Amino acid sequence: MQQEDMNMKFITNKSHVSQSLKKFLKRNFMILIALLLIVLALSVFTDTFLTADNILSVTRQISVDSVLAFGMAMVLIIGCIDLSVGSVLALSGCVCVSMIESGIPTAAAVIITLVFGALCGIINGLLATFTTIPSFIITLATQQCFRGAAYLMTNGKSIMCYDETFSAIGTGYIGPVPILGIVIIVCLVFTSILLNKTKFGRGMYAIGGNRSAAVYAGIKVKKITASVFIFTGIMSAMAGIMLASRVYSAQPASGAGYECNAIAAAVLGGVSFNGGIGTAGGVMIGVLIIGFMNNGLNMLHVTSYWQIIVKGLLILLAVYLDTLRNNKRLHIKKRG
Repeated sequence: MQQEDMNMKFITNKSHVSQSLKKFLKRNFMILIALLLIVLALSVFTDTFLTADNILSVTRQISVDSVLAFGMAMVLIIGCIDLSVGSVLALSGCVCVSMIESGIPTAAAVIITLVFGALCGIINGLLATFTTIPSFIITLATQQCFRGAAYLMTNGKSIMCYDETFSAIGTGYIGPVPILGIVIIVCLVFTSILLNKTKFGRGMYAIGGNRSAAVYAGIKVKKITASVFIFTGIMSAMAGIMLASRVYSAQPASGAGYECNAIAAAVLGGVSFNGGIGTAGGVMIGVLIIGFMNNGLNMLHVTSYWQIIVKGLLILLAVYLDTLRNNKRLHIKKRG
């Protein structure tokens, strides 16, 4: 009898996984095709694109963007936006490296920096929940404040850091896998579970889908909104630590424009600007598309100026695709 129950549970779990996979493939079919085409094209036009060394290099390159994109996706899902992520990244990197250089142990400095990122998120979250100012304006203002604080803290100069423990975060390996790659996987799994398997995640989708209805349904809208901004602040601080450890320094100008990368990756991955829609897996695909594009353009010796133009076109494409998806959903609702 016990064996039969175990078999039934196994079959049920297997069926659930199969349904989830089918749903994921259906939802992200077009961007998966786009990713596949990019990989195939770059494999044809370059000799080293699919080599192990290049894949590991891409993993390190996309690590910061992926962490920021997961945080940005959370904010977009609740119908808000956070333009301060790049500035929080820079300020957090400066805070962390300054502490390490002053003699504070690396582990303690990293934990304190993550708490500092949460405090930055609290500022954004409180302003977003207890004022009527749009999150776009709030985070545009705090973006400038956090960036200015980074410059004040460093007098506009880079802070070098050669601490071996700290640099291992950005350059070390566990077996054949870069530590930064493991961080990506952990963030992907955590964000996916949070969105799909928790009451908190369901509340996020409800808020993004219809904030007023969520309030009437008894969902703690303000608490969830503030918590999401805190989560994004922590992710931004983590990205700052990762970047600083990879380049052996903290720079007050670092992270400029990274919010655009995060938004583009999230929206390319199926997150809606209108809120209520998006998956962690889709965001990861969006990050890979941008990462492979950047890597491929470098390998093809395309100048950085053209890369900036391509990035702008990708953002336009992402917004256009989001508009098409929203129009399609509205059309289906009207027909229903």
